[in-house]
Amino acid sequence: MKEKISRGLAPIAVWLTALILIVVTWQLVILVSGLPPYVIPSPALAFGALAEKWQELRILTGQTLYETAIGYIVGALVGFILALVMGQIGFVRRLIMPALIVSQAVPIVAIAAPLVIVFGFGLTPKLIIVAWIVFFPVVVNVLDGLASIDRDMINLARLMGGSQLRVFLIVKLPACVGPLFSGLKIGATYAVTGAVIGEWTASANQGLGTFLLSSNARMDTAGVYAAMLLLTAIGVGSFLIVLGMEIIATPWRTQSTAPKWLR
Repeated sequence: MKEKISRGLAPIAVWLTALILIVVTWQLVILVSGLPPYVIPSPALAFGALAEKWQELRILTGQTLYETAIGYIVGALVGFILALVMGQIGFVRRLIMPALIVSQAVPIVAIAAPLVIVFGFGLTPKLIIVAWIVFFPVVVNVLDGLASIDRDMINLARLMGGSQLRVFLIVKLPACVGPLFSGLKIGATYAVTGAVIGEWTASANQGLGTFLLSSNARMDTAGVYAAMLLLTAIGVGSFLIVLGMEIIATPWRTQSTAPKWLR
């Protein structure tokens, strides 16, 4: 029992150590460089601003979290379904893939302006921007997963009488789970960036992105860093949630036997 508890606490200890090292490095950079607080505030000032403005930041964080979560879910679903269709139908893959690559070559900031013209200031452009960032890594990783399936395994399943649907459900779909989560983890770290860009260009409601801009305009550097801390927390938290889902969905990657609850 103690061994299991120790194994469970080890990743938490690693994360806490990493966070402490970041804060210590932050403080050392200030001490060595001698930069004034209005350029780089100390960790104490940043966390102090976070505590002082928490009542306002709490509401803004909820708004940014909502945009990030909804856009992320939409982008992941669209990317996964599109990748499955492209993987099954070669003509669709050859037709759509060049357009997807071209779409990702366009800077996301340049896409934001036309979205505002078409959809106006509101939630829709921000969700599209977040989904736009998330869906491409999901598409690419799932397609790579489908392409890496052993052809002998597919042929064997067909020789054993498996229909096209059963081969897809039993062989191809499970092979996509690992690559899917790779794409989801990449998207989780960038989704909050899309929400911030959307708030900068298409915001009718306040969020952490607009708070960051207004704090920068007021030369409130501590407020800027407080918003950055919250945005970082959202990105890291999103990644850890997806990582936890991956561990639950792919138990064979961490242990050789099925967990008790699956037996």
